[in-house]
Amino acid sequence: MRVLGSAVLVMEFFVMGFAVLLAKDNGEPSSIIAGLMLALLFLLTPGILKKKSGWIFGSLLQIPMIAYAVVVPSMAIVGPIFAGLWVAAIVIGRKGEAIRAKLLAESGGAQES
Repeated sequence: MRVLGSAVLVMEFFVMGFAVLLAKDNGEPSSIIAGLMLALLFLLTPGILKKKSGWIFGSLLQIPMIAYAVVVPSMAIVGPIFAGLWVAAIVIGRKGEAIRAKLLAESGGAQES
């Protein structure tokens, strides 16, 4: 689950970086700084995905990414796509961890016999 979530967050870092490059031509300095800070948060968040609070923080970061569409209109399309990838990473990651736990339990039981 952490691998998928980390991959999505790092991809979002790059997307925000490119969005800031688009915003620098006609954006205000405050919106550029906000975009850079958001990109930095996307880069640092995979380090805290070991805890549930990291997943909550990653989920909350999806909101300002979509809201950045006020500055860069194309983020109205890209933001929800990456939010969907974030949700998919959580859902698929949980299923994968459940399957892994089941296989470990089965192999652990077979070794004891």
